[in-house]
Amino acid sequence: MMQQAIPYSSGKAWPSRSRAPEAWELKKIIGGAGEIRVAVEENPVVVVGRSGCFMVHVVRRLLLGQGVNPVVCEVGEDADEAAIMASLPPEAHDERPTAVATVTLPAVFVGGRLVGGLDRLMAVHISGELVPILKRAGALWL
Repeated sequence: MMQQAIPYSSGKAWPSRSRAPEAWELKKIIGGAGEIRVAVEENPVVVVGRSGCFMVHVVRRLLLGQGVNPVVCEVGEDADEAAIMASLPPEAHDERPTAVATVTLPAVFVGGRLVGGLDRLMAVHISGELVPILKRAGALWL
């Protein structure tokens, strides 16, 4: 039996495709900075970013390419980045003295410590330091 093509102008709705559940379902819409603190303390890799930000997607894809499934915490557009960082325990902050003041979203935490934003994550990846950091955090079992 031949299938008939649906003309574009027919007004009929396009058939929907069922979407298979993916690993990115580990996404949390965050209401407060306290929830981010708990996520950073309980998970080996956490990405904190604004809801719908394309850079969060890029960070996530880079980490998935390394074999890591990060927890993605999305905050609203009105979230205060400084307040989010201030709510984290001191050991979560990067050792660089200006890191807390200059952090922007998305922020990547590995092993409870701040790695940085997309640019810092890319630099660590290109230099070959990302895989050892992920192994130490227990995110990779290679």
